Amino acid sequence: MSTPAGGEAVPGSGQLEGELEGQLDQRLEDSQQAVLRNSLVMAAGTVVSRASGFVRSMLLAAALGLGLHADIFTVANTVPNMLYILLAGGVFNAVLVPQLVRAMKNDPDGGAAYLNRVMTLALLFLGGITVLLVIAAPQVMDVLLSSAYDAPEMAEERQSAIDFARFCLPQVFFYGMFVLVGQVLNSRGRFGPMMWAPIANNVISVAVLVTYLFVFGPASSSESHAGFTPGQEALLGIGSTLGIAAQLLILLPYLRAAGVRYRPRFDFRGVGLGHTLRLGAWTVGFVIVNQIAYTVVVRLASGGTASDTDGTGITIYSNAMLVAMVPHSIITVSLATAILPRLSRSAARGDLASLTGTLGSTVRTALVVVVPFAALMPAIALPLAHALWGHGAAAETYPRFVDPLILFGFGIVVFTVHYLVLRGFYALERNRLVFFIQCAIAAVNIGVAIALVRSTPPAQTTSALIVAYITAYAVGALLSVTLLRGQLRRRRRRSRDATGVGASWVGFTVRLLLASAAVAAVSLLLRIVVGDTIAELVVDPGWIWSAVEVVLVGGGTVAVYLTTAGVFRLTEVTAVTHSLLSRVRR
Repeated sequence: MSTPAGGEAVPGSGQLEGELEGQLDQRLEDSQQAVLRNSLVMAAGTVVSRASGFVRSMLLAAALGLGLHADIFTVANTVPNMLYILLAGGVFNAVLVPQLVRAMKNDPDGGAAYLNRVMTLALLFLGGITVLLVIAAPQVMDVLLSSAYDAPEMAEERQSAIDFARFCLPQVFFYGMFVLVGQVLNSRGRFGPMMWAPIANNVISVAVLVTYLFVFGPASSSESHAGFTPGQEALLGIGSTLGIAAQLLILLPYLRAAGVRYRPRFDFRGVGLGHTLRLGAWTVGFVIVNQIAYTVVVRLASGGTASDTDGTGITIYSNAMLVAMVPHSIITVSLATAILPRLSRSAARGDLASLTGTLGSTVRTALVVVVPFAALMPAIALPLAHALWGHGAAAETYPRFVDPLILFGFGIVVFTVHYLVLRGFYALERNRLVFFIQCAIAAVNIGVAIALVRSTPPAQTTSALIVAYITAYAVGALLSVTLLRGQLRRRRRRSRDATGVGASWVGFTVRLLLASAAVAAVSLLLRIVVGDTIAELVVDPGWIWSAVEVVLVGGGTVAVYLTTAGVFRLTEVTAVTHSLLSRVRR
């Protein structure tokens, strides 16, 4: 029995505590199931979007190859893509969702006036910055392109990059508004549209690339290290921007269906936006630091393909990341988007036990997906690269993807931990601390990337940059977990249960590593068996047989993992599986 301050035992208090703990455990379980249900809605859209995105990636490699020719277009697309990633996980997601939830809860009009002011500010800011970027396209490319592009013999390639930038930079406005409108829908519990809308972009991109292949054909070996014609630039550049505009337009009817009636408002002073902007200042700093680091990565990568015909660069880097991000995009991003409003509500009412419980269970749920994925990648990297990119202009160079795919598989594990733990900081409005964590990550990434790229041949440029990425986010994950533990400990609540250091976490980690070791061993064995069987049956197996190999090895390994997860009592795997099957049945 427990005793009060005076030391006298209180009859029945132990039973009461047990009942309260049982109720809390039930609330956490119900909360996890609700998060999984919302996540599956988003994950379904992400799966279809990613599938269409891979078709786009395949066609782009078939049309442009994997060398300098492809890097010119990819670098020009870097600024809008980079801003999209940073806005989606930064300014709008991290700052606006918590503030919108608070405004909906506390304002008499349900946050309508607050939302109108925020959207008006966003329109003005994004419109202005887009115009400035288009005007300054040559200067933007000077920052992103390696000094190798300054050589007189590279004048044509440099001009193609500038022309592409002018066509692609208007995407900044459409990306920004897409993220803002999507987060408004998320704050109102409408998670699906933002995940499904990018399919429209991919469909348009696929149509543009098919047209490009039909009109211009795949790049020849001589063209793979050259610039583009004006017609090629216009088709690819304008087509890319139309796709981004389409995914924004698709969200607008859902915004109206969610009850949002936008009316421009310019009365920004004295209405509570100052608090949001103060929080946003640190997140903007986060964005700037991230941009600096990624700009260095892009500049170093552009030098890899510009200095050697066998060099690897940003095209391989970005496409390898596209594959590695599949489990992150389907599971982690969906989970993070679903839990952020819940975490914000828990923080607003001071219920840190609920906050830490939700965050801890979400991290474990993500890890039971991304860690086995990393263990599987060494077995399937080569046939996967052949199936995805072994076509057209990239038919002979696709093996360059193998090492980057394997490395990025492990990089996403540490990134996932860091990414999810940051949701806790955002919910607690500790944006300044997030900024300093990101400064450390950026510094490590830049320092290691410069050192490794300078000491490796151009053919290893992409791999060197990914090792720098892994190192940086390993540091970031360690910092974010440690500092969040400190934040929660100072609030004298159950930090041990949700910050990754309790006995339950040690046991979970050991069980997950054992299950993942089984995944690695089984996948390599299956790869040998399936690969030898195909080699005996087919004289010259093409990319279709590589796709069959990926399906057989991957499918067999997943079946073994599900069985192993039951043996090692990884209940998070069971929860994800049951939620997925119930959703499919419905």
